[in-house]
Amino acid sequence: MKLTSYDIAQLIDISAVQAYHGEREIRELVEKAAEYKFIAVHVLPCWVAFLSGLLKGHKGILMGAPVGFPGGAHKTETKVFEARQLCADGVSEADMMLNIGKLKSGSFSYVEEDIRAVVEAAGPVPVKVILETHYLAADEIKKACELCIKAGAAYVKTATGWAPSGATLEVIKLITGFVGKSIKVKAAGGIRDLKTLLAMRAMGVTRFGINLNASIDIVREVDAMPGKAVEV
Repeated sequence: MKLTSYDIAQLIDISAVQAYHGEREIRELVEKAAEYKFIAVHVLPCWVAFLSGLLKGHKGILMGAPVGFPGGAHKTETKVFEARQLCADGVSEADMMLNIGKLKSGSFSYVEEDIRAVVEAAGPVPVKVILETHYLAADEIKKACELCIKAGAAYVKTATGWAPSGATLEVIKLITGFVGKSIKVKAAGGIRDLKTLLAMRAMGVTRFGINLNASIDIVREVDAMPGKAVEV
């Protein structure tokens, strides 16, 4: 099987979700998403309306934003309100931050209901739950995945990109081996090259969160190959 640069780009979300990102960075995201055909652009909640305006005329680019980002310790009611507002603003998907402290404290019912409440508030909009795996032991990662499945989330996602580490091959092997086809997996945090992307895709990852420069390098690498495609 061969994958073109378009196929690869359709696996990648690009984002501007650092505190200092503003209009300039978001305009660049939209420009590059349109040029390289990345599947989605994600911004912080206050920028969703601005992004929506920029995406008019760019069919096929999904619009995403986070819920309870980046710490995850917002009260459930706050996360629900934020999810509803994002949906009202027109997001195509929402990436929700797991309550790590509650998980590590053994408050599993709280974590499950926290996720379920956001999933219900989002309605048809898919919710990806960010685990921030850097702070979790293997058994905690597995438990978080189990709770995401039970609560009806669309994806488990490895990381925000704000922690010291995120999507390693070891973490992806652990997650995909545990969840199987019960839930989709998004790998984010630290992915910088095509080789890593392909290895994780082979494990079952269907979406990737990768920084803009690395995303462009990956797509260009495929375009530079014979036949402009990579064999998988």
